[in-house]
Amino acid sequence: MNLLPSVPLDAEAPAQRSAFAKWLRKRRWFILSVLMPTLLAAVYYGMFASDVYISEARFVIKSPNQKQGQVSTLANLVQTTGLSGGQEQTNEVLAFTRSRDALKALEKNPGIRERFGSPQADFLSRFPQPFADNSFESLFKFYNKMVDSRLDTETGTATIKVKAFSAEDAYRINNKLLDLSEELVNRLNMRGRSKGIAEAEKQVRLATERARAARINLAEYRNTQALIDPGKQAVGVLEIANTMIAERAALQAQLDIMQRLTPGNPSIPALKNRVSAISNQISSQDSRVVGSGTGIASKLGGYENLLVEQEFATANLNAANATLVQARTEAQHQQFYLERVVDPNVPDVPLLPKRFYNVLTVFAAALSLYFIAWMFIVGVMEHAPED
Repeated sequence: MNLLPSVPLDAEAPAQRSAFAKWLRKRRWFILSVLMPTLLAAVYYGMFASDVYISEARFVIKSPNQKQGQVSTLANLVQTTGLSGGQEQTNEVLAFTRSRDALKALEKNPGIRERFGSPQADFLSRFPQPFADNSFESLFKFYNKMVDSRLDTETGTATIKVKAFSAEDAYRINNKLLDLSEELVNRLNMRGRSKGIAEAEKQVRLATERARAARINLAEYRNTQALIDPGKQAVGVLEIANTMIAERAALQAQLDIMQRLTPGNPSIPALKNRVSAISNQISSQDSRVVGSGTGIASKLGGYENLLVEQEFATANLNAANATLVQARTEAQHQQFYLERVVDPNVPDVPLLPKRFYNVLTVFAAALSLYFIAWMFIVGVMEHAPED
């Protein structure tokens, strides 16, 4: 015999719906701020988010002279100062891969705008993204999200990672970036070599003009002063004067002997005339060398200055020509070259998006914001004045 009171079935369903509605109202903010974003993220990453493939390449920039022995010279000391191992050129290449110039080249080949805007990708991932236009600047911002290039300071290698919505697109973009980087290194080498040769040729022109001017000035001085080599001419004049001094001494000795032994000798006047004539010649020769205004000695200083200038200009010209020859020799060799350590790979599986991790991240972020807001509201209610 059943003693329990009977409950109508049509009254049980409204009671359950009322309890469930009460539960929903009580937790509506948690559902709206935490569960709904998590559910949307799960739906997007589970059903709509496109696969993203990553192609990676590594390279270094080297110089053929890096492995040569160190020579203790000032030139080698200056050459090895600063960034070594092509690190400066590596930084320039990495800056280029992140530049608008690289993006412009990739627009032509392999058509990066169409590849980033592939219809295979979902509308939130492909270019142009929501609330963005189809301009080049928007493409450049999207490009910087999809291409990452940086220098690994521990290994000294540069890394380029390219994201794309297909494995082939990621490989082609990465490979093209490496080709553009090699072309940039070659242009930098050519620019440096051309600059070095141009500077060396400029120095040769300046040294040639200086040497020519020095020769012209020396020739004009010789014509003006009627001298070929003042130093040699002064030596010749002094040799003549010394010869005549010796001759005068011999005649003077002969004259002294005659005057002492035969004072009436008729040759005495002739000897006196000869001694006097030789003395005049000696004075004339001396005046040619050390005369106040017209002597060779007064002209020797100016001549030696011009001669030193000519010798220095000639030595400078020879050094400039040697530098030009060296610059042209170095121009025949590539100063730096890009060596691929790891070629771009064709990824076989997508590495992004990390679906479960992203959903978990959305849930954690939403839950944190919910608790922050809840604690803020509770704090405000606790400190609110009571009516």
